[in-house]
Amino acid sequence: MTPTTPTTPQRPPPPSDHAEQAEQRELLTYWATRYIWWKSPEEALRSPARILTQVMNLGDYEDVQRMVEAFGDAALREVLRHVEAGQLNERSWAYWQYRLGLATPGHVPPLPTRRFP
Repeated sequence: MTPTTPTTPQRPPPPSDHAEQAEQRELLTYWATRYIWWKSPEEALRSPARILTQVMNLGDYEDVQRMVEAFGDAALREVLRHVEAGQLNERSWAYWQYRLGLATPGHVPPLPTRRFP
């Protein structure tokens, strides 16, 4: 499987309890308005992984720290595995590959690319 062909819907693993789920939804709603400005929050919330990807790419320090705390590394690894071409810049791609233990020193997997038939 290549990183350009997601095989599962872009959704992080479900939260473990109702309070955690409510916190995650509140954060996603806030980030939808901040990082997915071209869509309504309701429309953006249909793709939580896209919101998380935008935070991974454009988020400030505080938002990134809140995202890691609220969603955890496992969920962010899953998001990163299904990121589409153009959703992350090279710097963010490399940072998250190292941060989530998906890269080894000196070897970062290539960014996803678009493939045309």
